[in-house]
Order: sequence, then C-alpha cells, then structure tokens
Amino acid sequence: MSKAPIKETILVVDEVDRMLTIIVDILKSGAFNVLQADDGASAVKLANSYPGKIDLLLCGVQMREMTGPALGATIRVLRQDIHVVLMSRLAGESLLILGYGWDYIEKPFLSAKLLEIVGEILHGPNKVQNASRYDTRQVTVPERRMAAGGRPDSEWWL
Repeated sequence: MSKAPIKETILVVDEVDRMLTIIVDILKSGAFNVLQADDGASAVKLANSYPGKIDLLLCGVQMREMTGPALGATIRVLRQDIHVVLMSRLAGESLLILGYGWDYIEKPFLSAKLLEIVGEILHGPNKVQNASRYDTRQVTVPERRMAAGGRPDSEWWL
C-alpha cells in the first residue's frame, strides 16, 4: 500500500472572514494543508506552536494590528525557510513588498492564478499540474462589492 504524498502547509492570514474562507477553500482544492488566522498575533502564535513545517505564509499587506511585512518578518524569525506571499488590492503596495524580496499577488485575483503562484513558489515554474481545472472566476475583496441599497453583495465569485 503506497503512502499518500505529504502536502505542503500554508498559513493564510486575512482579517476579512469571508475572504479568509474563500482563500482557504481555494488552497484546499489545490490539495494543500491550510492553517488559518484572522490577525497577525494569532498567526504568530500558530506559527510558534504548530509542530510541523509551514511552507508558505500568505497574508494581506494592510492589517489592523500588524502589517503583512511586519508579520512576514516576525514569522521568518521563527521559521527561517518559510516563503512569504503578500496580497493587496492596492497596486502601489507592490513597491513596498519588492524591498523585502517577497512574492506579491494583487487582489482581485483568479483562483487559478493563486494556485499557480503558490505552486510555482513551492515547486518551481512550470511544475503546477492541472491549474486550469480549478475555478477561474475572479475573487474580489468584499469591501469593494456592494449590492443595491448599499448592502454587501453575497456574490464573491465573478
């Protein structure tokens, strides 16, 4: 009987609960083991206490208590070999991230693009298998989508 392959572990941090849920679901569909936190302090605690390897940190640039770059630097002290990918809906923030030498994905993004970027970081370019089989609808930032009457739109997939 063959043993199932070990899945890479990704720590996802986003303060917007629905966005966190969507990103976690996308990564799980790509067969990743996913840990999640809703703020920087919780992410640091999780990174410090999790007994296994955490291969990648995926978090927003702007968070209330701790910025994404600060979180990445803090977790890098705990886990030197972790890859850091920062997300933002503000294109100008990519310049800030370049100074750290970390990867960046601009919101909104396609679920297939997220899986492609994560796969390339963890496995190298052109080694992502079946990325096109994943949902290619765009993931949007919830604060930016409003339905008639000013209520948040429940449709997250365009």
